[in-house]
Formats: sequence, C-alpha cells, structure tokens
Amino acid sequence: MLKTKEICGYPISIFFIVINEFCERFSYYGMRAVLVLYFKYFLRWDDDFATTIYHTFVALCYLTPILGAIIADSWLGKFKTIVYLSIVYTLGQVVLAVSAIHDITDTNKDGTPDNMTFHVALSMVGLLLIALGTGGIKPCVAAFGGDQFEDHQEKQRGTFFSIFYLSINAGSLLSTIITPILRGQECGIHTQQQCYPLAFGVPAALMAVALIVFIVGNGMYHKTAPQGNIMVKVTKCIGFAIKNRFRHRSSQYPKREHWMDWADEKYDKLLIAQVKMVLKVLFLYIPLPMFWALFDQQGSRWTLQATTMDGDFNPFFCLHQTVNPILILILVPIMDSLIYPLISKCKLNFTPLRRITVGMFFAAMAFVVAAVVQLQIDKTLPKFPSNSEMQVKFINAVNRDVQVTAGGHDLPLKPLTATEDYVTFSGEFELAMEGSSFPFSFPEGTRNTITIVQNLTKLFEDITKKPEQGANAIRQVFFNGFDTALNVTVGDKEIGYILPNNMSEYTSVKHGDAGYWIRNDAGLECFVKQELGFGSSYTLLIPPTLTFGGKGVQKILDIEPNTISMAWQIPQYFLLTAGEVVFSVTGLEFSYSQAPSNMKAVLQAGWLLTVAFGNIIVLIVAEAATLEDQWAEYILFAALLVLVCIIFAIMAYFYTYIDPAKIEAHFANMEYGEKERKKSLEMAKKASFQHQDEDNKSSDSSSDEEEESKQSKM
Repeated sequence: MLKTKEICGYPISIFFIVINEFCERFSYYGMRAVLVLYFKYFLRWDDDFATTIYHTFVALCYLTPILGAIIADSWLGKFKTIVYLSIVYTLGQVVLAVSAIHDITDTNKDGTPDNMTFHVALSMVGLLLIALGTGGIKPCVAAFGGDQFEDHQEKQRGTFFSIFYLSINAGSLLSTIITPILRGQECGIHTQQQCYPLAFGVPAALMAVALIVFIVGNGMYHKTAPQGNIMVKVTKCIGFAIKNRFRHRSSQYPKREHWMDWADEKYDKLLIAQVKMVLKVLFLYIPLPMFWALFDQQGSRWTLQATTMDGDFNPFFCLHQTVNPILILILVPIMDSLIYPLISKCKLNFTPLRRITVGMFFAAMAFVVAAVVQLQIDKTLPKFPSNSEMQVKFINAVNRDVQVTAGGHDLPLKPLTATEDYVTFSGEFELAMEGSSFPFSFPEGTRNTITIVQNLTKLFEDITKKPEQGANAIRQVFFNGFDTALNVTVGDKEIGYILPNNMSEYTSVKHGDAGYWIRNDAGLECFVKQELGFGSSYTLLIPPTLTFGGKGVQKILDIEPNTISMAWQIPQYFLLTAGEVVFSVTGLEFSYSQAPSNMKAVLQAGWLLTVAFGNIIVLIVAEAATLEDQWAEYILFAALLVLVCIIFAIMAYFYTYIDPAKIEAHFANMEYGEKERKKSLEMAKKASFQHQDEDNKSSDSSSDEEEESKQSKM
C-alpha cells in the first residue's frame, strides 16, 4: 500500500470521507424527515398509502447497495462508483425539490396544483434516482474508508468505523431539526404554501457539497483496483459446486469437507476459500432483518404514538425525530472509551457477534417499554364509535334548563351547557324533549352534536379521530341574538362570517395560547384567550348573551387533550439506540473484517440488504396484522425479535472468526508453490528429454564407428 500522510496516526484521506458521509446523511435524512408529510399533505395520499410508499422507498434504498457493490468490485472501483452515483443522487434530490413546486401547474393560482399526475411522476423519478444513488454508494463509502488503513492499523480502523457512524448520526440530527423548520416556512409565487421545495432543496445542496468534498480528496486516497466481475465468478462457482455435488450424490463417491469443495475440479482453491468466507457471514445475516423491522418503526409506529401524547416537553418537542441521533452521539464515544474497555478489563470476551446479540435484545426490550407506554396512552384516549355504533353529544344553547331523554338515557341540561361526554347508540334511538318525541338516527361509525335552539334542533357532524400532528380542532357556534352575522378570526386565520344558528368547520390550531377575535359589522369586537394542549377538540359556544367586552363565550370540550408526556418515550428510545450502537457499528466493522479483499463492498451490501428485508417485514406485518390493540403488536414484534435473538446466539456460538488476509496469503503461497512445482517438473522433464536425445546421438555415433571399423577390416 502507498504510504499516505497521517494525522494522529490516521490517514488524512479519511477526513474527506467522513465529511462526505456527514453531508450525504444530512441530505438523505433531511429529505426523509418530511417525506411522509409531503406524500400526505402535498400529494394528498391517505395515511396507509403514504406509509406503504415510504417503506417501499426505504427498502429500495437498501436493496440497491448490491448493485453498487457489483459495479465497484467488478468494474469501476469504489472511488469512481461513489463519484458517478453521487451525481445521480444529486440529480434525484434536485428533481424531487422541483416536483414540490406547486406553482408549476397551478394555472388558476388557487394554491392547489392542477396537474397532480405531473408532480407524482416527477416525485417518483426523483425518489428512484435517490434510491439508486444512496443505495449504490452505501457499501462503497464505508469499505473505501477501511481501505485507507494499512494492515497494522486495525485499532485505528475500528475507531474509524465508530467515527464514521458518528458522522452519519450528526448529519441525521441536524437535518431532522433543520428540514422540518424549512418545511414550516411559507413560499410560493402566486400563493404562499408550506415550503417543501426549500425542505428538499437544502438536502440537494448538501449532496452537491458531499460530492465536491469527496472529489477534492482524490489525490490522497488509496484506491484498490477492481478485480474482475467477482459476483459473476462467485455465482458461477456456487452454481458449479451445487451441480457437481448433485451429479455425485451417490454414496459411492467420497464425501468432501465442505460442499463448496465440489467446485475444486473447475475453480482455483483461493476463489473457493473466499466464497466460503462470504457464505459463512451471509448465513449469519439471515436472522438480522428482524432487528431492522423494529428499528425502522421509529419513523412510523412510534411517530404515530407520539402524536397521541403531550408534547409540552420543550427539550424534546421533536422527540421522535431527534432523540435517536442525539443519543447515538452520546453513546458511541461512551461505548468505545468506557463500556468496552471496562468489559475487557473484567476479562469478558465481548466478541462482535455477542455485541450484535445484545443489541437485538435491547431492541426487543425497547418494544416492551413501548407497549407499556401504549397501555397508559390507551387509558386516556376517547372511545370512538365502532363501525356498528354512533355517538351523540347534546348542547343546550337556550338560556333555560332542558330535559332530554335519548334511548333511555336521562340527560338534564343546564342553560348554555353540554353533556359531559358522548352517548353511544347501536342504532336508531328515541329522542324526547319538552313533551315531544321522535326517532333519531345517524350514520354508523360517526360522532354527532345535537344543538338545541329554542324548540328546534340543529345537527352537526363531529370528528372521529384525534387531530393530526398534535394540533387542536376548534369550531365556533353561535345563535340568533344579533341582527347580523359575526366574523371570527382564530390566531392569524380568518374563519369568515358565521350565520346565526350555524357552526363553522373545524379549524386546526397549534398548542399554546390561542386567541379568537369576534367582530360584528358595527365594528364591535371581543377577544377570547384559551390555552391549548395537544390533540384536543373544542366547540366554542357564542350565545345571544355575549357582551363585546369579552365575556360569555362557553368552551365545550369534545376531545380531551393528550395527558401522557412525550418524555415517557425516552426509555424506549434509549434502549433502541443502545441496541443500535452495539448492533450496527459492530456489524459494519464485522462485515469488513471478515470479508475477503476483493469482496468487501459485496459483504457491506449484504449487511445493508438486511435493512431492506427488515422494511419488507414491516410492510408484510402491517398488511397482515389483525391485532386491534397497538400494544399487542409491539409485544408481538418484541417476542419475534427475542426468538430471533436466541437463534442468532446459537448460530454465533458455532461461528469461527477468521483472518481473510492470512487465508488468502496461505492459498496464494500454495498456488505459488504449485506453480513452482509444475515449473520444476517441466524443467526436469525437459532436461530428461535433452539427456535422452544426447544418449541417442551418442548411441548412433558409436554404431557408425563400429560399422566403419568392420568395413576397414574387410
């Protein structure tokens, strides 16, 4: 290996690689942080379809590494593969950012794209390019970094992988904080909308920076030349071994030590030994996707869990997006400088495979904790109607007592009040009020409000789920006590005029102090202040007795605010992150250390492939799940991972660690010795032929002399 310049024992070239990885991960995770929201609120997809496309995209990002590994190891080499696919990656980010510009097809300038098919198609093209780019460079960057170290720098190489993982999570942390803030800005030419072009554009710019930084370090890199189409060789070698073993399946043929030894008739021993090394590690990878099936639910199930919790915990308001990278930045140095050395001093052999096993166990425990938290959340959630039920709330909007009987329920109502909770019915019910009765029915699966106005009833449909993203749903209702309609403004949102005896649509209001302005055409106004939590729903009753000095508005609670603090998610995030640190960092290092010299990127791709299969497992379980309770699903995943953990521990027990360099050197020496032996044999054979020719010539000469002697005597 060419001697490279070093700083503190580390090649200078790795600093360019680490900075490149930081920028690339900022680009990827920044884009991914708002991707589901983009699907839902810009492309107008429903929750299930948005989640499906999201996990499909993530799975694709981890399926394409095998393609990048083949290109790197067989054709272009790692450096050129990273450069070319980074260009594809950057182009994909730019295309995605352009697809989010609503003004492109907003011909009528109403703020809504008129050709959504164009935006969907452009988005899918961008995501495909991103998946190809990010997936293609994944196995190459880490392996290329490992190539910068010499054989005696094994300790520095291990530290590099930890620093490499730190850079990944530093980029992830900053991007998941910054990108949602960028999305929250308003931008547009004709109308101001949430700024998805900026949220996607900044990650595109960071990817361009990553590409430039990587190219700048070109002159300092140690580059390993590609060694032919190794994947084709490996595939053909395995195929020949299987076919040859099948042809010689009869008991009359002697058994061989390993089934790959049946390829010995056609392929050299070095290649067979390398294939054996790869297959040993790939066999260990079989149980690992289950870890990622749990881990990647941070972005789906755990995020949805957070929306039903109280987010009034300022340091962790964006808990589900930032706590994981924050904990990684804390735990990686602690593990490397404190925990692992302490375990080593205790004379405990904490091998890489044992670390991976412990990591899976931590992840399983994290889901047990998540199930416990979910049980507490379920106790606070409202009971919404099933598909065979309907729910009704009654509001008394007159200034006197009203006695209501509904389906056998006696509901006395004081002036300007409502029933404390919704009443559930399984079908049509009898409504009796002030001496008259009549049958009532609503569509099944709905929540409704019956508002009593004088001797009339007004019917309004209510929401049947918690408000999204922890917001609050507010609506106003007021009755004929004024000659004109009232104009209502909630914060900076103008609701507009609400006619007498009518009710506005729900308005989404953020948590915190909310203010409502109520104005009439005479210029009189009043201001109503209300402190809102997370996920609540209110009906504001504006009675005829309202005074414009600011008194008289009644706040009727429809859905209780979230009461379980989001801080209770910290233990499950801590356990999962601790599991990730000992699982993923160790896995990257293990994959590199156990890989043959010409298949390191391929084995890195195999490691990343486990992430793809993990996301596929989530998709399968999400589609096939029949469990009604979310806590039960968490326990199911935890139990499956514990089972897989036990299986992996047994497999790891029988695994023998190897030194690929020594094995390759051994077979290289054998091949060299074999060549020398053959050469010696050839030389000996040639010398033998020459000696035989000389003997023949000598014999012929003697015969001629004898013949001449006989003739002279005659």
